[in-house]
Amino acid sequence: MRLRILLFGAVAACALAAGPASHAADGRNPQTAGLQVALRAQGLYRGPIDAISGPATVVAVRAFQHSQGLPVTGLADARTRQALGPLGRPLFGARSLHHGAFGWDVAVLQFLLVRQGFNVPVNAYFDEPTLHGVRLMQERLHLRHDGVVGPRTLAAIVRRDPTPLARPILVSRHKHRSHHTHRVLTGVHVVHAGESLSSIARHYGTTVGKLARMNHLDPSHFLLIGTRLRVPRVRHVTAQRVALRTTSVASVRGLLDHWAAHYRVNIHLVRALAWMESGYNNHLVSSVGARGIMQLLPSTFRFSESVLIGHHLRHDANGNVRAGVAYLAHLLHDFNGNRRLALAGWYQGEGAVRKHGLYKVSKTFVKDVLALERRM
Repeated sequence: MRLRILLFGAVAACALAAGPASHAADGRNPQTAGLQVALRAQGLYRGPIDAISGPATVVAVRAFQHSQGLPVTGLADARTRQALGPLGRPLFGARSLHHGAFGWDVAVLQFLLVRQGFNVPVNAYFDEPTLHGVRLMQERLHLRHDGVVGPRTLAAIVRRDPTPLARPILVSRHKHRSHHTHRVLTGVHVVHAGESLSSIARHYGTTVGKLARMNHLDPSHFLLIGTRLRVPRVRHVTAQRVALRTTSVASVRGLLDHWAAHYRVNIHLVRALAWMESGYNNHLVSSVGARGIMQLLPSTFRFSESVLIGHHLRHDANGNVRAGVAYLAHLLHDFNGNRRLALAGWYQGEGAVRKHGLYKVSKTFVKDVLALERRM
């Protein structure tokens, strides 16, 4: 007879209402990452998604509560989370998660994946990269890698990275053989703006393939700033830390809405595309050189400014958004308003869509953006 056990975490609602108390050795409460993503989407939080309920997070909560006519406490209570809409619920651990899910708990899951070294976006949407990350994590934890974050996967996550849950997890205890894996960890590299797997591999005298295998990464995906990568050997490096100016999410949404109206493109479609591409992060640089909020390749940026707009654009947030929205408007016009084809053209190239139709990966991208459009 199999034994059944209850794995308890502190109730997340109480944890959030209790203020910025520490829930881990490093002072992070992963549930707070969900709150930070929700506040970022409101344009109120401009700091990192670090799961630390510091002054910037509390100030953002208070500002949101004031704007909604709620008691201004700085605590993310149930009424505050309800007012945050789809991004304010459900808390992590309240349900099983699978591809296509959207909400606070997905953002927490993505934060935990990044914390474990998996390269996924933190955008509260269980997209294809997140599915890939979950499967890799399940494989690492010797679980069935079906991409579903159910009770057993949740339990394994919480054991590895203590997280307060919305409710206890009921799991079955199985006797299993212990797996002893010899791992050589000689150094850690934290990804900074402008870096790619190629540049990091060159720096540490290794190959992209080896670096990707060591960190369970897909080399075609972009690297998140702040991701901790295992590197094959430690090299003493003197590097000057560049302090990046953080662009307000509210100002990014303002730019997106302004240029969407200017080029007569659906505002919600533009918001969804930008969120899917970068999470509104203008400092993001992909491994293939795509840059900014709209993740434009240099060739696409030049086409937009020289052909579609007709004059030089600055390489700032406004220029990136304008070039991206102009290019999206161009694709929508060329595909007679068909959003699926236009988004596929954005992802794989207009010529490739006309010649080959939608690639499999493009279909997933299109589906994800259109699913987000209804929520942005």
